Amino acid sequence: QVQLVESGGGLVQPGGSLRLSCAASGSFFGIYAMGWYRQGPGKQRELVASITSSGTTTYADSVKGRFTISRDNAKNTWYLQMYSLKPEDTAVYYCKDLRPGGSWGQGTQVTVSS
Repeated sequence: QVQLVESGGGLVQPGGSLRLSCAASGSFFGIYAMGWYRQGPGKQRELVASITSSGTTTYADSVKGRFTISRDNAKNTWYLQMYSLKPEDTAVYYCKDLRPGGSWGQGTQVTVSS
């Protein structure tokens, strides 16, 4: 079982940047892909970015050009670099092992507000 722990959330002004981290521990051999999801107030959880073991990335249209997903294999850590943040990016952000039945992290709050 993989344990995922997110960090890096916080309060940022519109136009600002944050970098979220997702550290994996436990039995993570064979993780094929990792995703970052978010759930805003009153909204459904949505996939905003994913990355495969080969480095192929996908992004939701709402974050393309502003968010970058990456990974550091040596640290067993995945990242979500977020630029040009908007109030509508306010949400709890979760990382998830995208294998069937994969683990979720506990989430980290991102609030974009002046």
